[in-house]
Amino acid sequence: MERHVKPHDNQNQPIVDIDNPLVPNTFFNDVKLKKGQPFSYCLETHESVIVLASGTCDVTVQGIKYEKVGKRTGIFEGKPDSVYVPLAAEATVTCLTDEAEVFIAGGKYEKQLSPFRVTPEEVDIVQYGSDETKTHRKILHILGQNAEGKVGRLLVNELFTVGAGGWSGFPPHKHDENREGLETAHEEVYQYRFNPSHGFGAQFLYQKEDDFGPIFHIKNGSTIIVDKGYHPVVAAPGYEMYYFTILVGDNSRPLLQYFHPDQEYQVHTIPGLKDMIAKYK
Repeated sequence: MERHVKPHDNQNQPIVDIDNPLVPNTFFNDVKLKKGQPFSYCLETHESVIVLASGTCDVTVQGIKYEKVGKRTGIFEGKPDSVYVPLAAEATVTCLTDEAEVFIAGGKYEKQLSPFRVTPEEVDIVQYGSDETKTHRKILHILGQNAEGKVGRLLVNELFTVGAGGWSGFPPHKHDENREGLETAHEEVYQYRFNPSHGFGAQFLYQKEDDFGPIFHIKNGSTIIVDKGYHPVVAAPGYEMYYFTILVGDNSRPLLQYFHPDQEYQVHTIPGLKDMIAKYK
């Protein structure tokens, strides 16, 4: 199974399906709709969240209708509008605008909870880093601390490099094993976009502290599967980078990251980084 799913027309079929051999707890679909077109799904063992990447849709979950979800014309235009879908619940998305793109992020869970909407006003924003350290970025928490007690083990965010180019996921860190007080096991999936769309970047993914790579050449629409290892990423100069992030905990929702020992000291030199880390705990 490839850890880099290259950009392709997935025809509304899951890019990361349930029981994926690398990340068996995680689900991801990228759904593209035309005006009036419906899309329905039901994940028996996964809670999920429907996120409007662009366009406007009506969303119905368990007979509850959420009207006119989605306010932005594109990923780089404003904050997301989303609806949480419990496991084993039937959900239908119906496109109201000429076109809409819908991200569906899922995580395996055991209990059925209640659906709810996360409006753009309820999205929690964290901005950290600096142009000087080449780490300036913004995180929009869709299912973060704002959803505590209402979801199972699913964390979902949108992340942006601020400015043109720079590093993210830095200092290098991992979260692939449960170690009391040091690290939690969380699977992770990224869907990348660039502005302008011909932009590109490089995703590092290495397991041992002295490994070389592998390094993946990512482009607009690349999906990266992080099952284990350190995973910093860099955007080329002149391009703004976005990535839709799905985190699913093995047995806990709060995320505890373990930073590469050689670079951990930079946690203390990057402005606002400690506040960002605290948001995941």
